[in-house]
Amino acid sequence: MRLEKKQIVQEIKSLLQDKPFILISYHGLSAASLNSFRTQLQEIDAQCHIVPNRLLLHAAGELGLQEVAAAELTGDSALISGDCDPVSMAKIVREFIKEQKDKIVIKWAYVEQTLISADETVALAELPPREVLLAQLLGLLEAPASQLVRVLNAKVASVVYVLNAFLQKKEQAA
Repeated sequence: MRLEKKQIVQEIKSLLQDKPFILISYHGLSAASLNSFRTQLQEIDAQCHIVPNRLLLHAAGELGLQEVAAAELTGDSALISGDCDPVSMAKIVREFIKEQKDKIVIKWAYVEQTLISADETVALAELPPREVLLAQLLGLLEAPASQLVRVLNAKVASVVYVLNAFLQKKEQAA
């Protein structure tokens, strides 16, 4: 492999290593649109790079990403990767696809050491933000404890009500 290609493979490896990434087709996309997309991605610490398919697969193979290295790739490819939340990245990609009136297509994504299809990537984009998911999880974890406290309080309160009624009855009798 020539020195120039080896350098490109090293750059691609740095984009793939320990990061989620999404692969899209960018056919028919203008340079201005691609630049505005890159600006949106920078806000979440992600990047978009045009990559040769063969070199992308080679870099994935060198990193030990066997699922990626064995994946089918045809046509032009743009790689979106970054040190960010994969849901946020998928949301920006989905919105960009809507803006471009489906000129671009998601090929697949790699999240949490798993290769996921285009449909699964769209489903990932439809998840609520991370903070909302954490709040929902906290609510689920807190619910049994708060219900237990309510039940225990109700038992204590019922004893108090019985004693109070008994005292009132004694006062009326006297």
